[in-house]
Amino acid sequence: MIHVSIPLIPAVDGAMLIPADHVTTLLRRLAADWERSAESGELRGDLQTARDLSGVLTELADQIDVECIGFASALDEDT
Repeated sequence: MIHVSIPLIPAVDGAMLIPADHVTTLLRRLAADWERSAESGELRGDLQTARDLSGVLTELADQIDVECIGFASALDEDT
């Protein structure tokens, strides 16, 4: 089992935000943990399902990274 500490950042409206790099790290660690658990037999279900779900989480993390890079690049162009 993984243990991850994620900082929360309060927004002006009172909502709590999580830094994107922490979200993507969490998604990738969860994906790797699922695969490792499935390979060792700790996880119920088949290995292919764990790999498929792991792939979905990894793709989501990649998508978040790409969108954040695009957003940061747009901010740089505006300054």
